[in-house]
Amino acid sequence: MESPSRRNVLMAGGALGALGALTAAAPAQASSLWTWSPKGSVAGAGEGADPKWVWDEVADPLVASLIDRGDVPKVNDLLKTWTKNGQALPAGLPADLRDFIEEARKLPSWADHGKLATAFEFNQKRGLYLGVTYGFASGMMSTAIPKEARAVYYSKGGADMKDRITKTAKLGYDIGTEKAFEPDGEMIVTCVKTRLAHAGVRHLLPQSPAWTKVADEQVPISQADMMVTWHSLPTTVMQNLVKWKVPIPAAESTAFLHSWQVTAHMLGILDEYIPNSWDEANAQAKQVLTPILAPTPEGIKLADILLNLGSVIDGGILTKGVLGALTRFLLGDEIAGWLKIQREPVWDTLITTLWPPFIAVREGILDLTKAPKELREIYWAFDEILRQAALFFLSEAQYPISIQIPTTNRPA
Repeated sequence: MESPSRRNVLMAGGALGALGALTAAAPAQASSLWTWSPKGSVAGAGEGADPKWVWDEVADPLVASLIDRGDVPKVNDLLKTWTKNGQALPAGLPADLRDFIEEARKLPSWADHGKLATAFEFNQKRGLYLGVTYGFASGMMSTAIPKEARAVYYSKGGADMKDRITKTAKLGYDIGTEKAFEPDGEMIVTCVKTRLAHAGVRHLLPQSPAWTKVADEQVPISQADMMVTWHSLPTTVMQNLVKWKVPIPAAESTAFLHSWQVTAHMLGILDEYIPNSWDEANAQAKQVLTPILAPTPEGIKLADILLNLGSVIDGGILTKGVLGALTRFLLGDEIAGWLKIQREPVWDTLITTLWPPFIAVREGILDLTKAPKELREIYWAFDEILRQAALFFLSEAQYPISIQIPTTNRPA
């Protein structure tokens, strides 16, 4: 069986996995009252304010000022050179921005470097599962989150998804690297730049006639929106790993959660909204994520764009049908139907049939060494499909990528 080219497989995985990272989501249907208690957060306390009405009171006015006074092009050029967490900021940055970044780059007092190191070990061992779920569960789910789909579609990045996926994939890659939050890592830089980009979208998107025509809020990317996207990543990943009965040591499970808790803080999410355990994460997700999933014209278009990007394969096997079948398997028939993903009788059946024994073999539960040659070949072909798709999301961002503050919305 011919292996798909690495370049196009990476394009496929990144397109699918990247969508949720730079633009956060929020409930689009009739919203319920916020009842999740801050006692279940990493802060252990808080005002309990509905996060739908909380944004980023520090970054938002700063970035709005940068945009309005015309400083963003210069700032973006200067920040291209800031790539490592412990690196000195470039000379020439506006003083107010420099002060903000110096404060924003500090890890929270509760960050545990031991847990972050263990999280890297988990990422190493579970990279395949993470790549597949980041891409085909989390990424494609984002197109079924109405406010996220609209925000992506009508912002500048929605007009060039190839460029967008290379930038948004960086978050997923950086969190899985060794020493991600240490001085020689890049995760803090990526989070701070993403926080600035979010603030730029909050300032610009309300100026878009196309977005305001369909939006049911006045300002996008609230704290609730960001938590919805957060749950589409670590919470969704862990829910799938549990469903697949992947054996995970408790310390590694806790560490993986901790790495995403720190990430949430660095992205500007208030500590009182960040769950302190998987139980609390699942409870919060049940309230803010699950009920709001729904189709939109924008989400349907984005899903098709992403699957088509992934199908640009030079004679390889990761076709639009394969990617659609993986999406259907991970998200279910209802969401796949919303996104107008066609059924693939062969691939739908193969993936559903092969997944349980595939997990069993990888986890050492099932011995394949004495199986017939044909069965072993099927297994390794399936493994290659998933491995290449996962490699895309976890490897796409290895070359220099600069996350930037936007200056415009999607061109009309």
